[in-house]
Amino acid sequence: MPLNRRKFLKKSAVTGAGVALTGAVAAPSAQAATSAAAGGRKKPVKRHSLTVMGTTDLHGHVFNWDYFKDAEYKDTAGNAQGLARISTLVNEIRKEKGRCNTLLLDAGDTIQGTPLTYYFAKVDPITAKGGPVHPMAQAMNAIGYDAVALGNHEFNYGIETLRKFESQCRFPLLGANALDAKTLKPAFPPYFMKTFHVPGAPSVKVAVLGLTNPGIAIWDKAYVQGKLTFPGLEEQAAKWVPKLRSMGADVVVVSAHSGSSGTSSYGDQLPYVENSAALVAQQVPGIDAILVGHAHVEIPELKVTNTKTGRTVVLSEPLAYAERLSVFDFELVLEKGKWQVESVAATVRNSNSVADDPKITRLLKDEHDLVVAYVNQVVGTATDTLTTVEARYKDAPIIDLITKVQEDVVKAALVGTEYASLPVIAQASPFSRTSEIPAGKVTIRDLSSLYVYDNTLVAKVLTGAQVRAYLEYSANYFVRTAAGAVIDTEKLTNANNRPDYNYDYVSGLRYDIDIAQAEGSRIKNLTYNGAALDDAQQFVFAVNNYRANGGGAFPHVASAKEVWSESTEIRTRIAEWVTAKGVLDPKEFASVDWKLTRDGTPVF
Repeated sequence: MPLNRRKFLKKSAVTGAGVALTGAVAAPSAQAATSAAAGGRKKPVKRHSLTVMGTTDLHGHVFNWDYFKDAEYKDTAGNAQGLARISTLVNEIRKEKGRCNTLLLDAGDTIQGTPLTYYFAKVDPITAKGGPVHPMAQAMNAIGYDAVALGNHEFNYGIETLRKFESQCRFPLLGANALDAKTLKPAFPPYFMKTFHVPGAPSVKVAVLGLTNPGIAIWDKAYVQGKLTFPGLEEQAAKWVPKLRSMGADVVVVSAHSGSSGTSSYGDQLPYVENSAALVAQQVPGIDAILVGHAHVEIPELKVTNTKTGRTVVLSEPLAYAERLSVFDFELVLEKGKWQVESVAATVRNSNSVADDPKITRLLKDEHDLVVAYVNQVVGTATDTLTTVEARYKDAPIIDLITKVQEDVVKAALVGTEYASLPVIAQASPFSRTSEIPAGKVTIRDLSSLYVYDNTLVAKVLTGAQVRAYLEYSANYFVRTAAGAVIDTEKLTNANNRPDYNYDYVSGLRYDIDIAQAEGSRIKNLTYNGAALDDAQQFVFAVNNYRANGGGAFPHVASAKEVWSESTEIRTRIAEWVTAKGVLDPKEFASVDWKLTRDGTPVF
């Protein structure tokens, strides 16, 4: 079905110095509280209530739909997803609180994550002449977002796509620490300010400071290097919060695409903390609340004490994919002619408690149907069912498919170069625990579910010693388990809070991972071509761009010599490989390269 390319709403003016909206908001009269005292009556105390709503890490989820399973989304916890549900929740709160007393924010990672967003970035790109309006812009415009912070995944498709998306939004994309690399001035609006009129009292000014993740400099280096730079959140918050207060802000809210744990996944490659929202609250005076993003965890309310003022800053992170909506309720009191924040309380509301807003589902039905048809295209036939169910702790053929494709692409790319004679090895991670390519017809959605990220391929040169260190680091994913202890596969992995996507297979070698041993001493019997690995041997390492740029802080790979890279997604390369073969037969790619052991005895 052809798209309606006229689905576009005019964007409000955005300047590099921030966005101000004044004189446009009416509110009911401020609450007046009168208290009696001995000998007379005190003056009425003026009060006012405001509500700030927030989402984060939407990752292209408009509908409660799983494009990889071609069915309504379901999980064991009963969650529901999508902006259509969020719209219903927002409408309820606006009705409850009065729309003129509310703000709606998001903390980033908007335009990447589902086949819906991939389609309008790559298949029918919004950057094409006369191209479509991005479905996330359409949905968020219709819901009435006030401001959105930039997420790191906003940069996955390049700056041109991001700027086009920005032009289609009726709200600003905020990034106080996304700076022009040459001028060091903000490349996006740092803040948004909205004025709430209170009859019979001064107006309330609410400032929203947007902060993004400094890891962008690593993860999307190919797109941003030399163009944008991303200093730390604490540093930029300390610069901008006093400015916002001097501009008359009575309330300061930060929308931060940064988790609250104080940890980083990129090691010491940058002098900044990846998940620094709590540090911002602790170190920077003048912040009342922070909408937290990036970490994909649910934090209904987290109270952090600012070390300089002793005041409490309230943080909240709603669950990703529009499964939750954070709600901050502010109570203000007028003291000496100026509004002061008396209290802040945060809660989350669950998307599974409401139905889709039909306004949103109707708006994007054409786009949804188009993408459903795209992902259900048949590209080949599988001789066997392939699954990731055990891929975390057993060498699974379905992951070998990824490494085989990466090896073949890099080998072909290096033909005729000085690196063509070097052996090619490859890494891949068990991204999903539920992916399955069924025997029989293979569709794009089957293959997309295997590789859920929009990563691209890079070729680096590593020595045997560096590969050994890489494997040792990867093996830290497993919980140390003594020989003879009962194996519980649910508790065997994710040691050191390491997610599945930061555990790597490496193809082309043979090795054991002895989980009875201490970290750093687990890789045993490491061989190449049947002989013990030579530490001086050079390899071309086929690696995704996230890992190549330092994601996961694996040793050596980020600093290794790069000999080739491309912008085509690995997911697309897998689909091309299967399409060219016609038949997906494990005999062509599956091999048992590694196994878990305990004191030399296989675990399985």
